[in-house]
Amino acid sequence: MRFFYCLFILTTAYGQYRPIEHVRPLIGTQDAGHTYPGATLPFGAIQLSPDTDTIPFAVNGRYQPDVYRYCAGYQYNDSSIVGFSHTHFSGTGHSDLGDILIMPNTGPIQWNPGTSAEPQKGYRSKYSHQEIANPGYYGVYLDEPKVFAELTTTTRVGVHKYRFDAQEQTHLILDLTHGIYNYEGKNVWCFLRVENDTLITGYKQTNGWGRTRTVYFAIATSQPISTYHIKDIRPSSYKGFWRKFDTENNFAEGAGQGIKAALFFGAANTLELRVAISGVSIEGALLNLKTEAPISDFTAYQSLAQVQWEKAFSIVENAEFLSLEDAVNFYTSWYHTLIGSTIYMDVDGKYRGLDQRIHQADGFTNYTTFSLWDTYRAEHPFLNLFYPEQNASMIESMLQHYNQSVHHMLPIWSHYANENWCMIGYHAVSVLADAVIKNNPYLKHTKRYLDAAHSTANQRFYEGLGAYLDDGFVAEDVSGSSVSKTLEYAYDDWCIAQMAKKMNNDSLASYYLKRSNNFKNVYDAGSGFMRPRMSSGAFKDSFDPLSTHDQGFIEGNAWNYSFYAPHAPYELIKLMGGDQKFITHLDSLFTMDLPDAYFAQTEDIMREGIIGNYVHGNEPSHHIPYFYNFTSQPWKTQEKTRLILKDQYGETSTGMGGNDDCGQMSAWYIFSALGFYPFAPGATYYCLTSPLVKKATLQLDNGKTLQISAPENSSKNIYIQRVFFNTKRLTSPFIEHEQLLMGGSLVFEMGPRPNKNAFQNK
Repeated sequence: MRFFYCLFILTTAYGQYRPIEHVRPLIGTQDAGHTYPGATLPFGAIQLSPDTDTIPFAVNGRYQPDVYRYCAGYQYNDSSIVGFSHTHFSGTGHSDLGDILIMPNTGPIQWNPGTSAEPQKGYRSKYSHQEIANPGYYGVYLDEPKVFAELTTTTRVGVHKYRFDAQEQTHLILDLTHGIYNYEGKNVWCFLRVENDTLITGYKQTNGWGRTRTVYFAIATSQPISTYHIKDIRPSSYKGFWRKFDTENNFAEGAGQGIKAALFFGAANTLELRVAISGVSIEGALLNLKTEAPISDFTAYQSLAQVQWEKAFSIVENAEFLSLEDAVNFYTSWYHTLIGSTIYMDVDGKYRGLDQRIHQADGFTNYTTFSLWDTYRAEHPFLNLFYPEQNASMIESMLQHYNQSVHHMLPIWSHYANENWCMIGYHAVSVLADAVIKNNPYLKHTKRYLDAAHSTANQRFYEGLGAYLDDGFVAEDVSGSSVSKTLEYAYDDWCIAQMAKKMNNDSLASYYLKRSNNFKNVYDAGSGFMRPRMSSGAFKDSFDPLSTHDQGFIEGNAWNYSFYAPHAPYELIKLMGGDQKFITHLDSLFTMDLPDAYFAQTEDIMREGIIGNYVHGNEPSHHIPYFYNFTSQPWKTQEKTRLILKDQYGETSTGMGGNDDCGQMSAWYIFSALGFYPFAPGATYYCLTSPLVKKATLQLDNGKTLQISAPENSSKNIYIQRVFFNTKRLTSPFIEHEQLLMGGSLVFEMGPRPNKNAFQNK
């Protein structure tokens, strides 16, 4: 999956970049859903964005592959916009949401959105790509109703402004049936109530990726509603005694599975809307509205949104890059890391829990949208380093998920008061361990973290875990993707061991450390790869290490997954034949050819996302370029990461080699561009590499300042000659988390050729 950057930018003096002016929020994807181009705040509950089509998830009961391109609701190649909805996922490989769609219009009511081929037959509109996309703001001109639409937001309120060219009767379509990845029966129920001539409230409940999800809303208008019509496009055969009334015309209530409304405003040149959402109640939505956006003042909310984004970017100061493109990629990546996980509670701290009951957040902010199989790798370590308070609240949210779980498990993929069970492993334990080991000062209940991790790691019903506990590996005939599961369980077990050791629970630390060695149980010395085993103990026949499908792996093949033991790099090197043999094998990953047939049926990866057989767009590979740091040739990490930074990220329609996956791809970019990477979250060290910046000042949460400097850095000088931290030369290609938190200077001396003695005292 690839994305397109917005082309609106303000220039500054060469080398010095003001962050917010060099963020280009995604305004399109060529093949698959990525980041939405609309308005949001850091971790905002509202993600207000245009949707460009209504492709259903299934047609005649069969999955429709084209829907995958609409994970975020928007496709740059589409020529029409259906409307603006208020919730979206950022760069996920599956989807949901797209709630409370609003579309401005003139003329007669059109209840159907129409089609991309014939937009005039519906309420959608053609548009041109003269879009304006800045952090917290989106603007576009809609050709058919001839209106300039602008969007901005507070944390829980989407703010719209529509400026119509002609003074004629205008109306809004409010479509509660719209959603992303829609299918027959997904909309369970809708309710709409016209409270007065400037206020509408209601809710919708869906059965989707989150199978029990309710969104409440309150909509305030700047102009009075003159007349309105409510239509149920999926009416029930049972009419009850509502049949006595004309419920479609100026009747103040509507309920059903297919509720839409047309709201007329007379001759209004300008119309503003404020749309608040809540997961708790209509009362909660009203409270969010009154607290965050009490009056109609689009310009004021836009200014406040920019201030909040400026604050979020203020961590980075005086940054200097090798090129403008590098600056844009860096700051856009920083933007992406802050829009994945989202606040999920009302302004009074109430939120809907996994148990579908209403809870009160006490001393923390409740979050949702945890794509943990992706984000444990670099996104959460990024937040733990630069936004530790928010990361601690996310961890507390995960603990509350555990408290509310009837399965007594931490989240796998947390989604709007639902567990959607997407992907494998139990990687919440990695996020918890990483924060505990690195002494995040905002953590509260660390003893309970260990209890929750221990419970999660022993639920036998989950994904072959019973077999893993009994046999030390998941058998392929017991549970598919068995090798991936075995390897990821082993890493997670190591994380629990580190947390237990930190808490002086030696028996639990010893137990999980032993379990963490289970990665060795799926290594086949004969082939040199991790390989699926059967219940009999024998390795699976008909093994193809290049194939992703039916070979025991998920989002990777044996070549990539055979390097998945981030918790035991030296043991893996020994297992695979020692330093030189391991290096040769690792070199081959980046240089060999992977025929198209091996990824032709893979939705999220195409040729642009692959270097040799290294697949950067699928997260199991993200630590692999840093593996050279554990060998006798650490300069190859510098070479490979610089290649990936340039090859897999850019300002073009193929600007990213895979899903951003709630910020993981972007967090990899930021760490690598700064010159250090969390190879094994749950460990205290980072791997060093060739930075992309020439200099950058980082303002840390503890008040310390970290200055990164690489004065000789260039497109040719990609190799580290020496590294100094606070004037002391580093003698290994690693740096400790506590060193970074001390602040001071991290200086890279760079050159055009590898220095094989870069980390020796010579």
